[in-house]
Amino acid sequence: MARVTVPAVSPYADTVGYCRAVRDGRHIYVSGTAPIGIESDDPYEQAKRCLTIIVEALRELGAEPEHVVRTRVYIVDPADWEAVGRAHGEVFGEIRPASAMLVITGTLDPAWKVEIEADALLPE
Repeated sequence: MARVTVPAVSPYADTVGYCRAVRDGRHIYVSGTAPIGIESDDPYEQAKRCLTIIVEALRELGAEPEHVVRTRVYIVDPADWEAVGRAHGEVFGEIRPASAMLVITGTLDPAWKVEIEADALLPE
C-alpha cells in the first residue's frame, strides 16, 4: 500500500506543513491533535474532542481505536491529568495502548489544555 494521508483541519497545517494522519502499510501515525472546533475550556471536553478527531482520522485510514498501540498525551496543567485521563480511558480503557502523559509549558493556542498523538498498527 502506498502512503496515504488525512488532511489536518487546523489553522497551522499549511504553515507548518503537516497532515492529521499518515498510513504507510500497516502503520498509522496521528499527529498531535488539539481540541479544534470547541469553545470549552474544560480539560475533559477538550480531551474528548481530541480523541474524536483521532478516531475519525483512524477510520479514514481503515483503522479503529483497538488498533492503537501507543498514545502520547500532553497537558499544560498537571491538575488536569485526571479529567484528561478519564476521557482517554473511555476510548482506550479496554485496549490499553502504551501511553505517556506529559506536562508541557504550553500549546500553540493558549486555550488548548491538551494535545494527543496516537500510533496504530493494523493486523497483517
